[in-house]
Amino acid sequence: MTDARDIIKRPVITEHSADLMAEKKYTFEVSKKANKTQIKDAVEEIFGVKVEKVNTINLKGKFKRMGRYGGFRPDRKKAIVQLSADSKDLDFFEG
Repeated sequence: MTDARDIIKRPVITEHSADLMAEKKYTFEVSKKANKTQIKDAVEEIFGVKVEKVNTINLKGKFKRMGRYGGFRPDRKKAIVQLSADSKDLDFFEG
């Protein structure tokens, strides 16, 4: 897992995460094996910003049914990244 793009999978865009963007907090879905230091380094490398703090959440896959068959969605890991005050904002909606 040396490449930063293997660690950061995609941004998570929800109503709650959009509200956090005003406080320079951005939410990403990350690799389940990544730790906070790797996530911090990956965000700084990809976006060219200074990361102040990283919080991670492990999410269990929820149970879903398809007719009489049931199964679980995959587990995933989410990271909320706090940028430093002097960093530029990230824009996911450009272009």
